[in-house]
Amino acid sequence: MKVKWKKWTGDYGLFILVAILLVSIWEWVVRQGLIPSFILPAPSAIWNSLLQNWQLLFEVHLPATLKEVLIGFGLSLVGGLLLGVGMHFFRTLEKVLYPFLVISQTIPLIAISPIFIMWFGYSIWSKVAVTILTAFFPIVVSTYDGLKTGGSEYEELLLTMGANRWTIFKKIKVPLALPSIFSGLKMSVVYCVVGATIGEWLGASEGLGYFSRRMSGNLQADAVFAAILLLSLLGIVLFLLISLIEKQFLKYRMR
Repeated sequence: MKVKWKKWTGDYGLFILVAILLVSIWEWVVRQGLIPSFILPAPSAIWNSLLQNWQLLFEVHLPATLKEVLIGFGLSLVGGLLLGVGMHFFRTLEKVLYPFLVISQTIPLIAISPIFIMWFGYSIWSKVAVTILTAFFPIVVSTYDGLKTGGSEYEELLLTMGANRWTIFKKIKVPLALPSIFSGLKMSVVYCVVGATIGEWLGASEGLGYFSRRMSGNLQADAVFAAILLLSLLGIVLFLLISLIEKQFLKYRMR
């Protein structure tokens, strides 16, 4: 345990020191009046606002955003993996769908979100739709590109041993593609938080995005930053969770 702690502090100790320094400078600058607090509130004011709105944030808005993120990520995960595998096996499918996937990423979310609201109303599904639009692409591309990685020597070896296409896919393609797939998952889960927030900002009755928009309208900058802090922490926790799953899964696959 001590070895792991020393390694962690050795890897991220400099980051922690720089972060503490930046936050201290930020606090000092605002307290000195060099930047108005209604533009950039001090870290202490953000923390106080977080404590004041603790019950509202953690019992109402954070669970709503987390629910949208998890549903959007789950649907993107299933659909993205299936489509990525399908594009790998069927070249025609790849030629038809890949351009549409790229086009979907060129559409500004701020422009298409009102369309989802017209389709799904102010229900959770309008936010989930925005989340899927942001999270689906990284999973599909990382899966498809990962399955295209090397391993031709292993494939030739299995072919000489009479292996079929499914066996090669299971024994060679999938293990080699896992690092790429998990990279896509880590990107995707962070994008889910962004997508859910944008969806809430444009039309919702709960969620951290909705809360930050309402506080912004009331010129409560400290509350806005408190919501942003929670959104950032949510993205970090989900990213670390996927990283932990990746580490354990790859360790299991190597046995």
